[in-house]
Amino acid sequence: MEHLINEILYNGNLTKQVNLAGIKTIEALPFSIRILLENVVRNYDGSIITEAHFETLANWASHPSNKEVPYKPARVLMQDFTGVPAIVDIAAIRSEMIRRGKDGIQVNPTIPVDLVVDHSVQVDFFGDKDAYEKNVAKEYERNRERYEVLKWAQQAFDNFRVVPPGMGICHQVNLENLAQGVVARDGWLYPDTLVGTDSHTPMVNGIGVVGWGVGGIEAEAAILGQPIFFTAPDVIGLKLTGKLPIGTTSTDMVLTITKLLRDYGVVGKFVEVYGDGLNNLTVPDRATIANMSPEFGSTVTYFPIDEQTIEYMRFTGRSEDILKRVEAYSKNNKLWRTGNETITYTDTVHLDLNTIVPTVSGPKRPQDKIEVRNLKSKFPEVLSQVGADYKKLKKVDVQADDENFVLKDGDVAIAAITSCTNTSNPNVMIGAGLLARKARELGLNTKPWVKTSLAPGSKVVTNYLTRSGLQDDLEALNFYTVGYGCTSCIGNSGPLHPSIEEAISNNDINVAAVLSSNRNFEARIHPSVKLNFLASPLLVVAYAIAGTINIDLTSEPLGKDNNGKAVYLKDIWPSNEEIQNIVTLTVKKTDFENAYDVIFDGEEQWKQLKFVPSEDYQWKDNSTYIKEAPFFNNLPLKLTSPKNISKARVLLKLGDSITTDHISPAGAFFQSSSAGMYLKSKGVDVREFNSYGSRRGNHEVMIRGTFANVRIKNQLVNREGGYTNYFPTNETKTIFDASMKYQESGTDLVVLAGKEYGSGSSRDWAAKGTNLLGVKAVIAESYERIHRSNLVGMGVLPLQFQKGESSESLGLTGEEHFNIEGITQGLSTGKLLNVIAKMGNNSISFKVIARLDSNIEIDYYKNGGILHYYLRNKLNNR
Repeated sequence: MEHLINEILYNGNLTKQVNLAGIKTIEALPFSIRILLENVVRNYDGSIITEAHFETLANWASHPSNKEVPYKPARVLMQDFTGVPAIVDIAAIRSEMIRRGKDGIQVNPTIPVDLVVDHSVQVDFFGDKDAYEKNVAKEYERNRERYEVLKWAQQAFDNFRVVPPGMGICHQVNLENLAQGVVARDGWLYPDTLVGTDSHTPMVNGIGVVGWGVGGIEAEAAILGQPIFFTAPDVIGLKLTGKLPIGTTSTDMVLTITKLLRDYGVVGKFVEVYGDGLNNLTVPDRATIANMSPEFGSTVTYFPIDEQTIEYMRFTGRSEDILKRVEAYSKNNKLWRTGNETITYTDTVHLDLNTIVPTVSGPKRPQDKIEVRNLKSKFPEVLSQVGADYKKLKKVDVQADDENFVLKDGDVAIAAITSCTNTSNPNVMIGAGLLARKARELGLNTKPWVKTSLAPGSKVVTNYLTRSGLQDDLEALNFYTVGYGCTSCIGNSGPLHPSIEEAISNNDINVAAVLSSNRNFEARIHPSVKLNFLASPLLVVAYAIAGTINIDLTSEPLGKDNNGKAVYLKDIWPSNEEIQNIVTLTVKKTDFENAYDVIFDGEEQWKQLKFVPSEDYQWKDNSTYIKEAPFFNNLPLKLTSPKNISKARVLLKLGDSITTDHISPAGAFFQSSSAGMYLKSKGVDVREFNSYGSRRGNHEVMIRGTFANVRIKNQLVNREGGYTNYFPTNETKTIFDASMKYQESGTDLVVLAGKEYGSGSSRDWAAKGTNLLGVKAVIAESYERIHRSNLVGMGVLPLQFQKGESSESLGLTGEEHFNIEGITQGLSTGKLLNVIAKMGNNSISFKVIARLDSNIEIDYYKNGGILHYYLRNKLNNR
């Protein structure tokens, strides 16, 4: 095989590669599989990446396989919420190497890493011209120490760059600038590939770049040179035909696709898009679909490179040399879409774009699709999902500043044009501005109880909105730019007006948020907002004007014009021609070139940040932001066999659709929480708490925040939030306090869960916190891909009930002691382990599947995690 691979590498043409292997054609392979095949061929070493991996992918079309394959991405993309703890982990590994007398410089990124600071800005200020400057100033005040760590890392590590705050959202920056299509490195040309520490990394699939979201743990392994192993994926072909009807947007399309593919079931699979409908979608439209991959569960949603890709890359400022390279390489290596391909997919799903109608999704999940015309009729059902009764609608008089109004169930408290999902798409951003202009001309405005915000994905958006005059129209309706970052969709909505917050709290008012976002999980947007709906930027403006979601926008007026005449949504909805005319006139190539020429420079606040240059990071004992995590303390050089789990207690018994937001929240937290109490004990004022996301560099905060979501429902106790029953004394305690008591007595812990455990963001602390709480295993009905991988990466054993079985079907209450047998005897991929759950004289025995899906994952688990595996090998000079 070595001779063959050398010939393949020498020829450097994918068609010749496969022909040399005795395979007649690769034209039946999905494009995404062809790129994985090239990755294996180029990185073949005969040891870690072998002939078997090559055969698995080369023969994918005729012999689909569940065998593992390796993947070595060309680069890594990070955002700061996940990137800061990753840098802290790598710095901790380097510190441990140095403490043990080894060369710390060995611990260094082996591939390029770009970290975009975009998740820290909060909407503290809104509704005026100074909102952006004030929010940025507050961002630096809160996060100075975190940003100093990043500046230290830029000098301490090779291959590491930081895009400073205020430049844009990581996915839009990646789509518009960082992604190169084809990489030129070390004398090689090969497809641009990546992993990202944000689950929406697949957005870049919209320009033919294979990349997906991983947890920070897995990304750190890739950074340090470890291949990512995963099961050779099924590839579902999504056939699109037709075109979007007038009056609909790409957001309506993607919410429809989210429902379609989540119902079909694409978790852990690749989706590849084809069909004549592609010809009617712009690259931003394609990227909007790809961005939502984690919402319907796929690993990637791939759009092959074609003429539109090249034109988009040209318009966004890539050089002609890059464009020629991408086109020539893609055409020579059968990575160019002609539309005439005959590809073998695992299965296909069809969507006629002509059937799309205006849509929102909520109140809890992106796949909870509701047609706009049906939202009012479904409002009773929506309320029931949060435990409210439509027959007992609540309302309260509120005075906020100089405004008096009545706040009711269903009223919109937050209206945010935010998130990479839509702000990369000029058509919907221009559309929102035109809708605002028409509303303004008729005398309409947003309601006084609505907190409005505009958070563009890059400064390019501000340039074309300003040039068109639509920025003024949006601001007239209080949609002022509050920052260039994720803001509301990551939980950084900032505070509501104190009078509104008090009214909600004291009267249990069920208010709503409407966001042009991709995530609406429980308590994510704001802890006081229970009803969260995803919608297009145009509909965000419309619902802010209406002030409520308890309305049928297709038949009821938004308000009255200056003459008292009813105004309907159709009266202010812009035509496709109006939108396209302004896009053509105002969106300029020079905007992209000017914005990205200075992307790494940062504003004056960034330039003034000071740090101490050093090889070894200087940890500060009194820091409440950055602490050296205990993961590598006392790591033995010699590996010991993992033990069976004995007499474990259940820390949580959970239902279906537990997200990583439930497990490891990202937004604000209360002073009465375990994390809040910790910070207060360290002298931190409540006003300086910041968010869980910004505190991810401090394990003391994060372990206290694990399973602390205010909406999580642990079936072991009769209350919402991060509480459990501490069985030895039958007391209700916080998850953290109970865990500490269990660990004092040496008691192992397990978590029981239902379907789709760990869906949502690629949040490494959902696994890290689980580990530090003493949880040895999770037993669930099914897992989302990233979180299962993260659990393995932190040495927590993911176990899966056999098909048709669950905690309920087996009669498990969570009060039992659990013995899990078959670990010590030797693990293999998918091994069945025996579980005995005992309570008194009764016992329940059943089998579970060890979700260690590859041989390398078994090695990671045995070592206690990916990073432990890496460090142990380094310490042993391997």
